[in-house]
Amino acid sequence: MQTNLKQIAQYLKTELAVYRLVLSHAQTPLLAKVLLGLAIGYVLLPFDLIPDFIPVIGHLDDALIVPGLIYLALRLIPDAVVAECRQQVTKPS
Repeated sequence: MQTNLKQIAQYLKTELAVYRLVLSHAQTPLLAKVLLGLAIGYVLLPFDLIPDFIPVIGHLDDALIVPGLIYLALRLIPDAVVAECRQQVTKPS
């Protein structure tokens, strides 16, 4: 179980680094930058659009909004840009 959590944490750390590079890449479309920015902003907001104390729906908005925004943004970004950014993040030091 501990190993799985470490793997998940490492994966998320890598993905966040890739998204950061994608945001600053010149070939990333403006709409994709806006969507990624909204996803990151939503995660960092100290409050939710739907409060978490509302059963099911309160947590469901977090589980749908952020991944949905990221998915839409990644669909707009050319695959070559994402691959280039991923390679920069994962290349050995």
